[in-house]
Amino acid sequence: QVQLVESGGGSVQAGGSLRLVCTASGYTYNRACMGWFRQAPGKEREGVAAICLYSDGTWFPSYADSVKGRFTISRDNAKNTVYLQLNSLNVDDTAMYYCAAGAAIPVGRRLEHSAYNTWGQGTQVTVSS
Repeated sequence: QVQLVESGGGSVQAGGSLRLVCTASGYTYNRACMGWFRQAPGKEREGVAAICLYSDGTWFPSYADSVKGRFTISRDNAKNTVYLQLNSLNVDDTAMYYCAAGAAIPVGRRLEHSAYNTWGQGTQVTVSS
């Protein structure tokens, strides 16, 4: 059974940091494209960051403009885990954060939720001013 489990969410003040963790099981993870998405109440789900295998064998990160320079995505294939480091958080970052996995996603679609076919249950991030 394919499963993605997120953890690490919580409540922080503006300017604070969190590290989200997504662990995959029952899944051919090592070559999968992994993404982080978020959804705030009343808003659409938006792509935050993704990390996919590049043609030269390196892992290529992608970021939404709203989080560039503040969030960092990384992965540890030995642990079947992907991380999202959230720094300099602001109230606009408050949302449910979801981990997702997909295969062979083109560069231009890596922050599109429709390109991913496996999802976790989410972890809540709340930032107060």
